[in-house]
Amino acid sequence: MTTDLKSAFCEACQADAPKVSDEELVLFMKQLPDWAVISEMVGDTAVLQLKRVFKFKNFKDAMAFSNRLAELAESEGHHPAILTEWGKVTVNWWSHSIKGLHKNDFIMAVKTDELAK
Repeated sequence: MTTDLKSAFCEACQADAPKVSDEELVLFMKQLPDWAVISEMVGDTAVLQLKRVFKFKNFKDAMAFSNRLAELAESEGHHPAILTEWGKVTVNWWSHSIKGLHKNDFIMAVKTDELAK
């Protein structure tokens, strides 16, 4: 198992793909200190997600980041929830097909951090 998220790549995620184990969750979160694991209701199901709020000096910068993130997501074929507001962007990653967290979500969170630099 590759645990270094910066050198990992997303893989196709099907409905029968495994969710991250508790051990993987601990290892991966050590590489994402600014992210939180939350539980959000998606329909009638509680789904674990990664969440981070990015701060910006104005709406224009927040929107530019959102657009760059949208391009990254499209290129990877993996799409987050993005909430753009004045001075901040909230990003949630999770895998819709498995209704939870897959290694891809952690890889994309690392890529999102890199994009914000």
